[in-house]
Amino acid sequence: MKILGIETSCDETAISIVEAEGVLENLDFKILGSAINSQVKLHAEYGGVVPNLAKREHLKNLPLVLRQAFKEANFSLDTDYPKIDTIAVTVGPGLEPALWTGIAFAEELGKKWNIPVIGTNHMEGHITSVLFKADENLKSEILNPKIKFPAIALLISGGHTELVFMKSWAEKEKIGETLDDAVGEAFDKVARMLGLPYPGGPEISRLAEEARIQNLESKIKFPRPMIHSKDFNFSFSGLKTAVLYYLRSLTSPPSPLPLSRGGGEERTQFSPGGEVITPEIKLTVAREFEDSVIEVLLSKTKRAINEYLPKTLIIGGGVIANKALRENFLKLKENYPEMEVLIPEKSLTSDNATMIAAAGYIEYLRGDSKRKLKADGNLNIS
Repeated sequence: MKILGIETSCDETAISIVEAEGVLENLDFKILGSAINSQVKLHAEYGGVVPNLAKREHLKNLPLVLRQAFKEANFSLDTDYPKIDTIAVTVGPGLEPALWTGIAFAEELGKKWNIPVIGTNHMEGHITSVLFKADENLKSEILNPKIKFPAIALLISGGHTELVFMKSWAEKEKIGETLDDAVGEAFDKVARMLGLPYPGGPEISRLAEEARIQNLESKIKFPRPMIHSKDFNFSFSGLKTAVLYYLRSLTSPPSPLPLSRGGGEERTQFSPGGEVITPEIKLTVAREFEDSVIEVLLSKTKRAINEYLPKTLIIGGGVIANKALRENFLKLKENYPEMEVLIPEKSLTSDNATMIAAAGYIEYLRGDSKRKLKADGNLNIS
C-alpha cells in the first residue's frame, strides 16, 4: 500500500509518500519521496508561531510540496497519482487554522483521486517516527520490527510533554503530562530571556555544549521541578521563572522574590545584583537549564519504567534532537539491558509527513481509519 502523508499542524508544510506493508506485529515501511517547507524564518521575527500566518503559508506551499514529494519518488503528479492508495492527514493536536489547511487539501485530493482519507493523531505520528532508519541516500526503511510491547513513549515537543503507556498499538494510556509549559516551550522562553534567536531549543543546546567543552559551571543551581513527586507529571513553569529571576538579579539590586518549592526542590539563591549578563553567563545558564530539564525527564521516565516494566522505551518529538538529551536517554540501556531504547533519526524528530503516513497505516490496520476529518487542537492519544 502506498500512502500519501500530509502534515500541517504547526509551521512545517510536509508531504511524504510511504510504501507500507505487513500486519501490526510485523510492520514494514519505506519512504519513496518526502518534502518539507519550513516557516521558521518567517515566524522568527515574532518570537513564535503566528497561527494565521502559518495557515497562509500552508495554503501557498501545499501544492508545491506535493509536486516536490512526487518528484522525489520519481513519480509524475499528472500520471502516477493512481499509484497512491490512501491519504493520511494530521487532524490534531496543533494549531487549528493550520490543521484545517491540510485537512481541506487532503479531502480535495481524495475526491479528485477517488481514494480514502485517514485522519491521524500528530503525537501518535511521533511514536511511529522511531520505526524508520535512514540509509546513505536519505531514504528510509524498517529493517525489522523493533517495537516490543508493552512500551512506554516519552513525547517531548514545543507543545507537548507526556508519557504514554502502550500495551499494543490499539491500547494506549497517557500516564503523565506537563501541568503547564511543554519542555520545548520552556526552551524557547529561556532562549528569549538570553537574547537568543527563535527557535530557542537548538541555541540553548549549542551554548550548553560549549559550556561543557569549556568545563564552565553555573554559580546557581536551578530547581528540578516535581522531580520528587510520586506521579509521572511534569512542570517547567517554575524552572523558567527561576531563570528569569536569576537573570534579573544580575542586572538590578536584589530583592526578595518568591519562588515555588514544588516537588521539594531547594529555594534558589541569587547572586548579588549589578552584574552584566556576559557571554560566559549565557553559557552557564544554558548548561544549568538544560541539565535541569534532562534530570527531570530522566527521573520521571525511570519511575515509569520501574512501575510498568516496558520491553521498549520510545522517545519522540522535536526536543529529542537535543544532543545531550539523546546521549543521556541512550545510556538508559546500560541500566535496563533487557529494554530496547528507540529514538528517531534526527531528520524525523521534527514535524514531518513520513510519520503521519506510518501512523495512518497503523490506523488502517487497526480498523480505526474512520476518524472524523475535523481539526482538533487538543486531540488526545487514543
